[in-house]
Parts: sequence; structure tokens; C-alpha cells
Amino acid sequence: VLRLLEAQLQDQRREHEEEMEALRNQMDLMQEELENQQQAFLQTLQLSPEVQVELGLQQEITRLTNENLDLKELLEKLEKNEKKLKKQLKIYMKKVQDFEASQTMVPVERRPHERNMQVAVQRKEKDFQGMLEYYKEDEPLLIRNLIT
Repeated sequence: VLRLLEAQLQDQRREHEEEMEALRNQMDLMQEELENQQQAFLQTLQLSPEVQVELGLQQEITRLTNENLDLKELLEKLEKNEKKLKKQLKIYMKKVQDFEASQTMVPVERRPHERNMQVAVQRKEKDFQGMLEYYKEDEPLLIRNLIT
């Protein structure tokens, strides 16, 4: 048991050291980036106000261009997803129509049996008042249920 615990402790220590090394590397990169940004800022301060404005505008244009490209990529992904979902919807709509068509063609001898199965379902009595609210696309189903 002691060896097992020592092995687990060494594994955790090794993982911790690897994580610390990765964080040190990340910190070094961030420090380098910060130094570069500070140097660029100091250089901009030494320039004339007109050049500072021009550089600021160029940076803003670059930022907006990159943001625009990211948004275009996102739009393309969403459009592809929309097409995929529309295809799936068409497939499912066709399956539903085929199923409804097959239900209307059920032989007469099976229908009484289905009615008997429906009668066996117990329902709680509820007191309903007011109008019936439904979606327009559910109207044929509602009418069919009312008739049966």
C-alpha cells in the first residue's frame, strides 16, 4: 500500500512539475508580448500626433477586418448547418407523411382492435372551459381526432 501511495505521489508531483513548467513558458511568452507592446507604445508616443492617429486607424482597420473574417466563417458554418437541418426536416416530413398514409390504409379488421386498446386507457376527468388553442399545421390531426 505504501509503494502504491508513493507511486501516486510521484505521479502527482511529476504532473504538477509539468504543469508548472507549462505555466512558466506561458508566463515568459506573455512577458515577451508585453515588452513588445510597451516598445511599440513608446515608439508611438515619440511619433507626431498625425502619425499616431494614422497608426491607430490602421490597427482598428486590421482588428475589424479580422473580426469580419471570423464572422464570415461563423456565417458559413451556420448556413451549412441550416442546409443540413432543412434536409433532415424534409426527410422527417416525408416519413411522417408516409406513416400517416399507412395509418389511413390500415385494414378494417385491425381498427376495432385499436379502438379496444384506446378504451382501456384510463383518464382523469377534467373540467375544461373556454376556447381551444392550436397551431394551424395541427388542424388536420385535430379534426381527425375529433371525428374519431
